[in-house]
Amino acid sequence: MDFKTQVQQGIPNELPQPKSYPKNGNPAPKRRDILNHEEKILAIRNALRYFPKDWHKELVHEFAAELIKFGRIYMLRFKPDYKMYARPIHEYPAKSQQAAGIMLMIQNNLDPAVAQHPEELITYGGNGAVFQNWAQYLLTMKYLSEMTDEQTLHSYSGHPMGLFPSSKEAPRVVVTNGMMIPNYSKPDDWEKYNALGVTQYGQMTAGSYMYIGPQGIVHGTTITVMNAFRKVLNKGESPEGKIFLTAGLGGMSGAQPKAGNIAKCITICAEVNSAAAKKRHEQGWVDVLIDQIDLLVKRTKKAVLQNEIVSIAYIGNIVEVWERFYEEEIYIHLGSDQTSLHNPWAGGYYPDGLSYEESNILMVENPNQFKVKVQESLRRQVTAINNHCSKGTYFFDYGNAFLLEASRAGGAVMAENNIDFKYPSYVQDILGPMCFDYGFGPFRWVCTSGNPKDLSKTDDIAAEIMKEIKKTAPNEIQQQLQDNITWIEEAEQNKLVVGSQARILYADAEGRAKIAEAFNHAIATGEISSPVVLGRDHHDVSGTDSPYRETSNIYDGSKFTADMAMHNVIGDSFRGATWVSIHNGGGVGWGEVINGGFGLLLDGSKEAENRLKNMLFYDVNNGIARRSWARNEEALFAIKREMERSKNLKVTLPNIVDDEVFENLI
Repeated sequence: MDFKTQVQQGIPNELPQPKSYPKNGNPAPKRRDILNHEEKILAIRNALRYFPKDWHKELVHEFAAELIKFGRIYMLRFKPDYKMYARPIHEYPAKSQQAAGIMLMIQNNLDPAVAQHPEELITYGGNGAVFQNWAQYLLTMKYLSEMTDEQTLHSYSGHPMGLFPSSKEAPRVVVTNGMMIPNYSKPDDWEKYNALGVTQYGQMTAGSYMYIGPQGIVHGTTITVMNAFRKVLNKGESPEGKIFLTAGLGGMSGAQPKAGNIAKCITICAEVNSAAAKKRHEQGWVDVLIDQIDLLVKRTKKAVLQNEIVSIAYIGNIVEVWERFYEEEIYIHLGSDQTSLHNPWAGGYYPDGLSYEESNILMVENPNQFKVKVQESLRRQVTAINNHCSKGTYFFDYGNAFLLEASRAGGAVMAENNIDFKYPSYVQDILGPMCFDYGFGPFRWVCTSGNPKDLSKTDDIAAEIMKEIKKTAPNEIQQQLQDNITWIEEAEQNKLVVGSQARILYADAEGRAKIAEAFNHAIATGEISSPVVLGRDHHDVSGTDSPYRETSNIYDGSKFTADMAMHNVIGDSFRGATWVSIHNGGGVGWGEVINGGFGLLLDGSKEAENRLKNMLFYDVNNGIARRSWARNEEALFAIKREMERSKNLKVTLPNIVDDEVFENLI
């Protein structure tokens, strides 16, 4: 059967032949054996309900074997035989062009060039899943091929509950992932209920069909590193020859060396999984591979001496690097960490003293001992970081729960008040006050033609609009605009595309709407040959409530609430989004964050223009309003400016209380 026929078929009419895991595949670490006997029977029963009864006797043994081997039932037999990648939109069988755009984005998330563990439907982060199993994928694609513009598909943690009548103005898909009752939102709950096949960890853009490969995090990391150097260097001093030390090259963390090169520094990134490091080297995202600490020390000293711009992947443990660099008196200007510490006991962090392979065995066979090893390693890493920081290193938490897990391990990361961390989150120090509070966040788009010429055209359009906005923009946002103009002008030469023809830049509500409107016009006139899908990272102004990352610079006590994210997804859904998503869990861990996103297909129509103006305006200003109510100075500036420009916007503003009011208060 051809591709279109296979998609329209959904669950095949005949039982396919069994498939084994590819020899060259990249399996996720085996999940914990957390279910008792009765629960394992329930998990298999849950999986079998997707298939006809006369297949059950054969599939029951296969699914039991998968549950034992992987800790999950992926239904590998049902993975389609066609190649997985983002095809041009016209190649999808669909009655609705919006549905075809969603199919394209789903396949991009599962493209082996993009996805971390594609056989297991995991896009990044070790557990960020698009679907729980291949039956869910097949059914979802079938429903999308049948959908009209007056139906909505409701997806429950990967499971397509069905097509329901709606309206042309409604979203075509509503996605939820991991939305647990609060008392059942601990890490062990995720392990248990995911193994049962009733929920999943959608991460952020993985489970919402909006991941565009590592390019998204390249941009965020570039902005972060550039501004971190501005904090520690003298005005006009170059980052060339200055060290940014970090860890992690799998999934999104693999973007770090590329970002370091763009920021023009020396980036040293440790990675224990040699396959991940080699993959980034082969992709051109890291310049040098080194697997011996003595050679790393020698190469680093040379790079510093010669003021190089270079990225170095060290195949080994980051703890070893922090400790050895201190002994060698190698000065580190910037330090961070982007291992998947939101998932510390199942492959998110590997302890020093054990090989990658030894760790993968221990985490399954003796999880308690593995936890001891991880926490020992975290304490050592913190001690080494503290030693460097005493000499002037600027260390920031990159939103991966490093400080949170280090504190739980007993690492010396607490401030003197024993309440706050001694080191800031990168959102607290950089992205929050400099970007999010002003409304700047990760706006992204995908050219559904798959044609690089269309992407180049969108780059030109976006650059021209940003330059025009900059001419009359206030001083407060001049730097943000210039950084993103430079980014978009250099994007093509930096070869950032992996998978779909996609781009990202940080823009505020004005920039997003004007860029999107120009795209829509270019589609209508044929300058862009096919529709464009708009979206953003959940890691944005308004989409995510996360007390240790996105909302870590909220100081009125509300950073542990999730009203903003919930209002964001609800508000976007009736203002024109093509699809919306809301998740429990993201880069900082299950139960630690609620985050939401959207997708919007531009087709050149007047309806699309109305949708983009209405939805993009709310999507950003919802977050600025909440941040201004928390008394964030930059957000107050931004929302007052927006109310001057948009007379139908009326936001409740705080009255600022002077400290002297509390003097002599009993």
